[in-house]
Amino acid sequence: MSAEHHSSLLDAVKGQPKQVWITAFAAVIAFMGIGLVDPILLSIAKGLDATPSQVTLLFSSYLGVQVIAMLVTGTASAKFGAKRTVLVGLTLIVAATALCAAAGSIEQLVGLRAVWGLGNAFFIATALSVIVGAATGGQSGAILLYEAALGVGLSVGPLLGALLGSISWRGPFLGTAILMAGALVLCAVFLKSDKHEKREPIKLLDPLRALKHTGLLRTSVASALYTAAFFAVLAWSPFVLGWSAIAVGLIFCGWGLCVAVAGVALAPRLAAKLGERHAAAAAVFGYAVLMLVLAVPSKPVLVAGIIVSGLVSGLLNTLFTGTAMSISDAPRPVASAGYNFCRWLGGAVAATLVGHVAEWFGSPQAPFVVSAILCVVAGALLSLREKKADPHTVPREAVLVGEEF
Repeated sequence: MSAEHHSSLLDAVKGQPKQVWITAFAAVIAFMGIGLVDPILLSIAKGLDATPSQVTLLFSSYLGVQVIAMLVTGTASAKFGAKRTVLVGLTLIVAATALCAAAGSIEQLVGLRAVWGLGNAFFIATALSVIVGAATGGQSGAILLYEAALGVGLSVGPLLGALLGSISWRGPFLGTAILMAGALVLCAVFLKSDKHEKREPIKLLDPLRALKHTGLLRTSVASALYTAAFFAVLAWSPFVLGWSAIAVGLIFCGWGLCVAVAGVALAPRLAAKLGERHAAAAAVFGYAVLMLVLAVPSKPVLVAGIIVSGLVSGLLNTLFTGTAMSISDAPRPVASAGYNFCRWLGGAVAATLVGHVAEWFGSPQAPFVVSAILCVVAGALLSLREKKADPHTVPREAVLVGEEF
């Protein structure tokens, strides 16, 4: 990161009130949930006598419910207020994670992950508005804090899952439940009530109506295709590696750090040179090349490819968001919800089918090859000329909650 970026990060963390830090802490725990199960997929499969295809449903149910819930979280927050929406989300996460630790079958675990996804949708769709509303130093500093929380969560999740999972696959779920229960208590005590504030209503179908804009629809579909490839890496590579929870956790910890650094420090620079959409197109073509590298039947190559893919994912997370938020005239919260609906739908479908793709083609490398093809299609969609000029900035306010992970 540049000296200027370090300075802005320091400025963002100075003198923030308690409720900003509490919400940021809860956000870290929420984002940990994405990679938490990654190192323990093999342990879960063994402990519950489940097939790889059944175990990857842990991602599918989590993301699938989150996809649908993203369409209603804006409406809920506008009606009930940010604090109550956050507390409902955290309560659902605490209950789901605690029950996950006691699950007796893969079917129970998949169902509880769905409840976890619902809670996560309510929380992450509201957390940034809480941080922005309470933070000192302006909106850009608040969003920088959120991005930092995202990066820490993505990095620590696999590591915590590995450490606790080396004892038992139930450990990471119990640990998350305890941490999130603490966050729930802190948020209930310290977040300010906003039940009397006036809020603009958001209609349930507004996010889908926003997708009538051709540019936003094309960007959202391209992001869905990329996200499908992303989850091929996240959900399938542990099975290809076949290593211990600690080894997989360390690999994905490095991956998460790369996601954070690239998203915060590198993406704005690339967008300044090429424009958001063109930079996203270049990056997704690069991701296609990386998918072919991952298809090489060599575990050292696979490890290197996973970690490097974190850099490209960090770029794409921010660049896709910036493109989606600037390409249409829809209000940003509405455009964000429609975009995220498509994006996470791609992840949910991929996590469901990735094991089956390997079975259909009779090769553990097949999901990576299919992912490369999807990324090429995504790059082609982004390369189509738009009538509107391509902005050469990534609006910091565009990186809304739920758009990253």
